Amino acid sequence: MTTYRDREEAGRTLADRLTALIGEPDVIVLGLVRGGVPVARVVAERLGAPLDVLVVRKLGMPWAPEVAFGALGPGGVQVLNDAVAGRLGADDIAEVRRREQAELERRERLYRAGRPPLDLTGRTTVIVDDGLATGATARAAVQVARHLGARRVVLAVPVGSQEAYEMLAAEADQVICAQRPPEFMAVSAYYEDFHEVPDEEVAEALTATA
Repeated sequence: MTTYRDREEAGRTLADRLTALIGEPDVIVLGLVRGGVPVARVVAERLGAPLDVLVVRKLGMPWAPEVAFGALGPGGVQVLNDAVAGRLGADDIAEVRRREQAELERRERLYRAGRPPLDLTGRTTVIVDDGLATGATARAAVQVARHLGARRVVLAVPVGSQEAYEMLAAEADQVICAQRPPEFMAVSAYYEDFHEVPDEEVAEALTATA
């Protein structure tokens, strides 16, 4: 098992797996907010492709927010894990969704500062995150990209669980996962530096590549 020094090193490793896309004119790289953005920035620079962010919010159980029953993305896209969501009432789901929708919209305003999102219509969209645990967020991201008109969706992560990889392989056109440890732990276990990425770093990445 390889441990990455930080997200930038993970991005360089991931970019090595995506060299076939270098020079392709229709490629767009989307970093999943927030941890995926530093990884995606390195990938976008290596591919010579434009960078944008994708805000997707996990829908967590009211009494255990770390346990996701689904995810929410821009454009009204919602992905539910029916087996988990079935333990909640409609009012509980609506309340969590309302709260996370408000946070999604706040982040969109903060990161974009009035800039419109890149047009994905007819493009090859590479969605990048710093890791793949349950896959709920990435699954929502793939569906969001398709909803926004992407012609081909590639999901790229430095590390992920085998279970999530198999689930996403049925959703995306291609999944690039640099590591799939047989006994997957938390994503943070595969990084020496896994600090929480601040909003300012996300906004700066967009400004720098605009």
